[in-house]
Amino acid sequence: MNLFSRLADKIRKRRWKRPTTAAAQRQMQLDRRGLPSADPGAEAVVHEGVAWLCRAQDHSASHDGGVARDYSLEKGWATSYPETTGYIVPTLLDYARRYGNSDVRKRAERMLDWFVAIQLPGGGFQGGRVDSTPVVPVTFNTGQILIGLTAGVAEFGDRYRPAMEAAACWLVDSLDPDGCWRKFPTPFAAPGEKAYETHVSWGLFEAERLAPGRGFAEAGLRNLRWALTKQRANGWFADNCLSDPRQPLTHTIGYVLRGVVEGYRLSGEPSLLAAAGRTADGLLAAIRADGFLPGRLDANWAPAVDSVCLTGSVQIAHCLLLLYQSTGKVAYRDQAFALNAYVRRTIDIDGAPEIRGAVKGSFPVDGGYGRFEYLNWAAKFMVDANILELDVRGG
Repeated sequence: MNLFSRLADKIRKRRWKRPTTAAAQRQMQLDRRGLPSADPGAEAVVHEGVAWLCRAQDHSASHDGGVARDYSLEKGWATSYPETTGYIVPTLLDYARRYGNSDVRKRAERMLDWFVAIQLPGGGFQGGRVDSTPVVPVTFNTGQILIGLTAGVAEFGDRYRPAMEAAACWLVDSLDPDGCWRKFPTPFAAPGEKAYETHVSWGLFEAERLAPGRGFAEAGLRNLRWALTKQRANGWFADNCLSDPRQPLTHTIGYVLRGVVEGYRLSGEPSLLAAAGRTADGLLAAIRADGFLPGRLDANWAPAVDSVCLTGSVQIAHCLLLLYQSTGKVAYRDQAFALNAYVRRTIDIDGAPEIRGAVKGSFPVDGGYGRFEYLNWAAKFMVDANILELDVRGG
């Protein structure tokens, strides 16, 4: 690429990042001043994060009981997102039990009823937002909704069991013999095999706990063994990104790691704990003392961007805390605390309702992931990671 082409490319990127509303412009300027110094604390962000998820359900542009995909500083509230509403359900049920909140419990029930209404023939669920096209069954989205359905069965009983078992059986039946899901890819990501579909296996592990002996665990573990063929000696996974497998998002690194951790938690297989440890150890070197973790990392765990994917940071924090509980390795705990604290400092707990308690896609807000958006799954993983931090700190 010659000098003129490089300059033109920079100009195009700069224009692409330019915000289109005054609110986006203000937030971009604020973030570019640097990370706020105040940490609101784990308890505060847990309560505010759940309150924001409730508002995201109420303000979904599709008004169907699901949770709005995001609040955009440029476009406002989005329509409901089945995939991430799926794993928001157990977060809300956990919160409701801990804090005796019956309203939050009822909200999770509404989400579960919505899943039953939109489940496709055969047991799968669509990709994308509820109004996205084409409406076709997708492996990854079905696995995430399965996590919610299993939580629904555990909390409310057998009324959600048929939907849970249909989704789990559909996933088992669609798994290739080598352990990779290839038949029903999402039309909303780059094509190709995805190591991060270990997060689908987590849904099967939860189904196994409620319906043992149906082959759910065996299928999930087969997928994990396939995914580990993508793991390099330093713990990094190939074919592990939505768009650029050469430098995957920490979001999808968090997905693949959580699936392996949950496989260990179900099976107790030492090889899975060792594999999770390799990835965790690679990540430790990429996390700064203040909790800054670049949003994309190359095959040597080196930074590929200068912004933070906040979702990935809290996902990885949660995984590190789970591994700390399994191994006692203090570095996992301490780096998880640093990641959580960094993300907490980006959260506004006193602002407008649309953003109070919410988590941006990136810091700064015009970074490469979820630009100018507050994502529902970012809030979900933030709540989970901070609840686990409170548990760990409380002994």
